[in-house]
Amino acid sequence: MIRRFLDYIAIEKRYSPRTVKEYGDDLRAWCEFLGWTIEEFDPKELDAGDVKEWMMHMLDAGQSPRSVKRRLSAVKSLYRFLLGLGLVKVNITRTVIVPKADKPLPIFFRESEMEAFKEQNKVPNYEEGMDKEDWLEAMRDYLLVEILYQTGMRRAELAALEDKDVDVPGRKIRVFGKRRKERIVPIGEQLAKLIEDYLLVKHEVLQGNNDFGTFLVRKKKNGEWVPFGAAGIYNIVRARMGDVSTLKKHSPHVLRHTFATTMLNNGADIRTIQTILGHSSLEATQVYTHTTFEQVKQAYDAAHPRRKKKE
Repeated sequence: MIRRFLDYIAIEKRYSPRTVKEYGDDLRAWCEFLGWTIEEFDPKELDAGDVKEWMMHMLDAGQSPRSVKRRLSAVKSLYRFLLGLGLVKVNITRTVIVPKADKPLPIFFRESEMEAFKEQNKVPNYEEGMDKEDWLEAMRDYLLVEILYQTGMRRAELAALEDKDVDVPGRKIRVFGKRRKERIVPIGEQLAKLIEDYLLVKHEVLQGNNDFGTFLVRKKKNGEWVPFGAAGIYNIVRARMGDVSTLKKHSPHVLRHTFATTMLNNGADIRTIQTILGHSSLEATQVYTHTTFEQVKQAYDAAHPRRKKKE
């Protein structure tokens, strides 16, 4: 029956050879647990308890929930196939609740790395005689990182930002998130001043032509200023943060994680963080509490005499 199922997914469903092999390996492991070979497999001798027992056996053996979930998926697919052919009357896997796969914790930049970025990318106050366009590009790159870090905005949200969305006196930014859902994000006084300086010089350079978004880039061919897209933001963040961080990933989304984790670590209410990030549910925000708890556990393991590892 199992070989017939593997032929079915290979020929009729056109699964890749690798997927077919993985299904075969998983079903072979299932049979070995039952004390059978693939040829000896008899679904009539089994019930839901056998599937649950195998699941607990794998978890007790230290297999990850993700791995167990994948193996149970092979058994579930097999029983749907057998049920469709009338070879079994009941799908015994329907009542088996698979374990939730571990979700990777969000990575974030350390505070020391963000301070290193600030030190390495200082932009001087604009003064008469400076090249306005060079200063504008330098300030733009600095602001891209700082706004992401200080507001938790998404890359696409920052790319879509327009001058009218920035309220410098009120120290707030109007953000349009997914499905154009609007939210207001506060900003600090220093960041508001930097944005104000940037906008003033930008308007001088554009000479009243302000049909673009907030952040612009010069074309190399003719020096024309055009909107700075999401891809450009990604490249700037990756380059700037790659200079100061040892993380493998330096994307704008890591800065979003960094914002949320920093806020939580410094006492912000989780619902406040949810509002600023624009999460529709609290569950999406609660992943950062797990990140913080991991830090607590690491500090505990390193400091408590009953938890210190032997040299």
